Amino acid sequence: MADPAAKAAAAADRPVSASTARPPGVLLRLAVMTYEAVLLFGVVFVAGFALLSLTGWSYPLQPAQRWALQVVLFIAIGAYFVYCWVRAGQTLPMKSWRLRLVDRDGRLLSPARAVLRYVLAWSLFAPGLMAVAVTGIGGLASLLALLASLLAMLAVARLEPRRQLLHDLILGSRVIRE
Repeated sequence: MADPAAKAAAAADRPVSASTARPPGVLLRLAVMTYEAVLLFGVVFVAGFALLSLTGWSYPLQPAQRWALQVVLFIAIGAYFVYCWVRAGQTLPMKSWRLRLVDRDGRLLSPARAVLRYVLAWSLFAPGLMAVAVTGIGGLASLLALLASLLAMLAVARLEPRRQLLHDLILGSRVIRE
């Protein structure tokens, strides 16, 4: 009997046919993003706890410490996504809903393209971040601005025939349903 891990690795490396690949809907993407946020809580907790423990920092953090924490969290979250995308083309939430990230040829992304995709994916929040920066709003209003930005970018993807987001259009990558 074949090893399940070997089967999964072979399936992940096999190119996906462009003719059979179906694009995910916006609501499905939103569900995956919600599940992803729950998992990222753990990633952020471990990375933040490790940094604060190693440095001996405590709250309230000084501005330089806060920037350092944000950089560490950005890198930790990026490492999680890049590792999952390069290894199998999917994170656990994507696997749960049978979504896969592939390039134009239906293959897994290279590490460099996965890193670039992670950085470009932050464009989903760009309008909200600009609104927060320009207006100086904080608290719940800033969270609502970020949420509105995300929903607006998802709505734009609904207009695109393959239902792809801006960063996937730029890179030539796509999220497909298996």
